[in-house]
Amino acid sequence: MAEMDTSGGGGHKKGPGVKKGKKLSTRVDLTPMVDLGFLLITFFIFTTTMSQPTAMKLFLPKDADKPEDQNKAKESGVITILLGKDNNVFYFEGQLDNAASNFKSSNFKDIRTVLIDKKRRTPEKDLVVVLKPSSECTYRNVVDILDEMAINLLKRYALVDISPIEEELVKKSEQVAGATAAAN
Repeated sequence: MAEMDTSGGGGHKKGPGVKKGKKLSTRVDLTPMVDLGFLLITFFIFTTTMSQPTAMKLFLPKDADKPEDQNKAKESGVITILLGKDNNVFYFEGQLDNAASNFKSSNFKDIRTVLIDKKRRTPEKDLVVVLKPSSECTYRNVVDILDEMAINLLKRYALVDISPIEEELVKKSEQVAGATAAAN
């Protein structure tokens, strides 16, 4: 609130019979302004929505009556994707044979066409994508391949640990690709 000081303004007169007017001083009390500021801050804190965490929607499998039937998939409908370092992607269909003749190399640009082709050739109930990131794979690559699953509407996929044999095969393939690139 504002106050007015009405005390006497000094008793000096400058001449005979001259009356001088009283000087009034004002003082503004800022306490209500501070209270209003805190009320506004509190209002905005309580009414602001905090950023919601973004999460990827996952389709979880239904429980099976028999545990041995839970993880069964037809070999003809399985495609396994191995993620290596430097955005290298390797894949094979079915089981990995001893000669690794069905082991193929790709990249994130071309893996979508491979997935679309496999989806086109395989009935939806039989199609399963197995994702196996290697120890040198980046987190971004895993998120990118999960995004590919969502983009291509592939509902049945599994994120699985890579086996030592597959890890070694990925490393050898990356070395061969690196040597070929260095030669060119």
